[in-house]
Amino acid sequence: MTKLISVVIPCYNEEQSIDKMYDRITKVFKDQLSAYRYEIIFVDDYSQDETRTKIEELCMKDKNVKAVFNARNFGFHRNVFSSLTYGKGDAVFLLFGDLQDPPENLPKFVEKWEKGKKVVIGQRSKSDEGIFMTFMRFLYYKIIDWFSDTKQIDRFTGYGLYDREFINVLEEIDDIQPYFKAIVAEYGMELEIVPYEQDKSDRGKSNFNFLRNYDFAMQGITSSTKLLMRLATFIAMIIAVICVGVAVWVFVNKLLHWNTYPAGMASLMVGIFFLGAIQLFFIGILGEYILNINGKTVHKPRIVIGRKINFDNAENKS
Repeated sequence: MTKLISVVIPCYNEEQSIDKMYDRITKVFKDQLSAYRYEIIFVDDYSQDETRTKIEELCMKDKNVKAVFNARNFGFHRNVFSSLTYGKGDAVFLLFGDLQDPPENLPKFVEKWEKGKKVVIGQRSKSDEGIFMTFMRFLYYKIIDWFSDTKQIDRFTGYGLYDREFINVLEEIDDIQPYFKAIVAEYGMELEIVPYEQDKSDRGKSNFNFLRNYDFAMQGITSSTKLLMRLATFIAMIIAVICVGVAVWVFVNKLLHWNTYPAGMASLMVGIFFLGAIQLFFIGILGEYILNINGKTVHKPRIVIGRKINFDNAENKS
């Protein structure tokens, strides 16, 4: 039987790129992958523009196009992870709605998949980000790779082709806030990396502000490693030993030189603020881990679907 490739596209405010995305994907299948069946699944995370209208028009035009409309905005991580589980093909191709990652690379991914690779992912060799953001991402990935239990994949967004066996693994993961990059790094079977140049976003600006980027970064750190929390414990122990030693030294010195050893207010304040800063920093780290643990232990649905289109007997069901 002819193999089916599912193309899943998480979307949020992508009205400018929906039609172009459809045209470019269908052209790839028509010109280079005509031996395969395909389905295109747009998964909209409660867009505030005309994205859903554009998707509905495509669904009416082509029954190979399907839609999943979330009941509200559930965030990037949850929407991307859930999107992959909607595809029923022998392989699932993940794209993002802003067209930064070219659909035209799919034939390369399929070629490597047919040779036995279960996970074929794209790695950015070039992007339109500024020097500052590029450096910050480089620094972040170096830090997370240093602390991580599993070697991470840098310059990787999720863009790639995933075999049905890997998708089945994803469906077994019971995590309301999964960090997909860490999951690929840990569970990626027969993984192959394909370098590519990332295009400029059709949206013109990123959906990620500072707070969303911070949430993304902390999710990656707390999902990928326990070492940072252990480092906090080790540093706290070292500082505690030093502080006890200093306290004993001051006490003994005071006894031996009672009248010639005045207590200095400056040294007292420095000690208090230094210890306070260390405590507050690691309490913050501890809080991030607790937030991550809370998300994993509270059993809530990852996504609530408001509507489906062109799924067999599935429209309007969640």
